[in-house]
Amino acid sequence: MSRPIVAIVGRPNVGKSTLVNRIAQTSDAIVHQSRGVTRDRSYHVADWNGREFTLVDTGGIEPMKSDDVFATSIRDQALAAAEEAAVILFVVDGSVGVTEEDESVARMVRKLKKPTFLLVNKLDNPARENDNLWEFYSLGVGDPVAVSALHGHGTGDLLDEVVALLPEDAGEEDEPDTLRVAIIGRPNAGKSSLFNKMIGNDRSIVSNIAGTTRDAIDTVVERDGKRYRMVDTAGIRKKSTVYENIEYYSMVRGLRAIDRADVALLVVDASTGVTEQDQKVANLAIERGCALVVLLNKWDLLKDDYERDAVMETVDRRLTMAPWAEYLRISAMTGRSVHKIWDMVDAAAERRACHITTSQLNRLLTDMREFGHTVSDGKRRLKMHYVTQTGEKPPAFTFFVNHTDLVTDNYKRYIENRMRATFDFKGTPIRLRFRAKKSDKDKE
Repeated sequence: MSRPIVAIVGRPNVGKSTLVNRIAQTSDAIVHQSRGVTRDRSYHVADWNGREFTLVDTGGIEPMKSDDVFATSIRDQALAAAEEAAVILFVVDGSVGVTEEDESVARMVRKLKKPTFLLVNKLDNPARENDNLWEFYSLGVGDPVAVSALHGHGTGDLLDEVVALLPEDAGEEDEPDTLRVAIIGRPNAGKSSLFNKMIGNDRSIVSNIAGTTRDAIDTVVERDGKRYRMVDTAGIRKKSTVYENIEYYSMVRGLRAIDRADVALLVVDASTGVTEQDQKVANLAIERGCALVVLLNKWDLLKDDYERDAVMETVDRRLTMAPWAEYLRISAMTGRSVHKIWDMVDAAAERRACHITTSQLNRLLTDMREFGHTVSDGKRRLKMHYVTQTGEKPPAFTFFVNHTDLVTDNYKRYIENRMRATFDFKGTPIRLRFRAKKSDKDKE
């Protein structure tokens, strides 16, 4: 299910990232007193009273005459985030008062005509907060609300009002066996061509259902008795403003599509190879538990083995986070190998939904004990008592151990590699969790 977006905008150094960390209950957003620390936008999943939404932290918006070489890009991306959002949180600094930069941001926000909360931050003394509010009415974006992102004052009431304005998801109910497939990737990689080719010949289009992203259409298709909801991210959004940032929209559309997908098809332009942006999108899919299939599109444009080897080198180098993902060389334009994608989607989805019995898992655990590879710290030695599957889509496994702090990242990779060598998890991420359970001997 797609999460609605809440965008946080404002000039530099008003406390946007601190507010993100407060609302999302994380410390992921970098907080620093210097201006312009947040240049790129970042995404954070937040929850309030059981209602999940995606919080987008944007860079500080500066006047067009700013000397900062990044100012235009930051402004474009902040506006793009606000355009995509269901609700906007406009943050100002209550300890400073209204500035020219605040007025510039206010003009931008007013044009969008979106539900907007004007948050007067850094009012850390609730008893005197009203003394600093009156001048912010001049911004013309509604009643100012006093908050302290640092101490949390006022954020609870704010979130009650924010979630009340978030749209309900519509058109998202599918039959239980409908697979949701998102076509993701950077601009001009061939997503539109692939989408059209996949829903074209010898398939009956069952229905076109409006998605949660404006101007997007999810197409439900039926093939060989199976239903697929194709979540299109392939550039069907109309250009609505000169500030549109193509890369940003690609990421946001991809993010929302991934949230709703079982399987993500990462379309890579083989004429340029796997890029940093492809890496980012692949990581988003993995973090959200999607099965992943990598499609090397425009393969027909490569002239010789040297060029083909160069592309595969970028796959090995840049997709190290998903060595388990299967890839396919295709041409969306000519139709080369496109028909093979459906079988790969089915296989990846099946593995993502698989269940491994506890007896099978503990046989593997016995083999690992006999192999003798473990972790120790002084007199303490890691012991894994038993393991069971505790989730699926993607598969999740909980290991009960004596000392969770001894489980290093390297050891987690070792365990995952052993599991993948034993069970077929091609195409799907897996989750490994470790919980403490002391044996009688450990308690002595």
